[in-house]
Amino acid sequence: MAPDHVLVIVSVDPEASHRANEAIRIALGIIAGENDVTIALLGAAVKILDPDVEEYVDGEDIAKHVATLRKLGQSFYVERDAGPAARQAAPDGLALVPFTRDELPGLIAKSNRVLVF
Repeated sequence: MAPDHVLVIVSVDPEASHRANEAIRIALGIIAGENDVTIALLGAAVKILDPDVEEYVDGEDIAKHVATLRKLGQSFYVERDAGPAARQAAPDGLALVPFTRDELPGLIAKSNRVLVF
């Protein structure tokens, strides 16, 4: 049986909510279960990739989770219109895949499961 494809959509601001950390932590756990995961960052959620993320709510944990995802070769889908972070080069070799909200229904359609934060 083929592994499930899980889409994790994150739109919460990591500066203001612990839910951004929870989303990344859960995505990491799903990957550990040998499932195919797409992580899509919308709006303020692209701040998860900021170099100053450790200053945000649960920022130290976010930095650790992102570092682990980087080591696993996980890419992040980043909304093109999400602000300066979306236009930066991938931090520390992290693979970024730019996309638009118009492409989101296609990502959802390809997924067996969708988690939204």
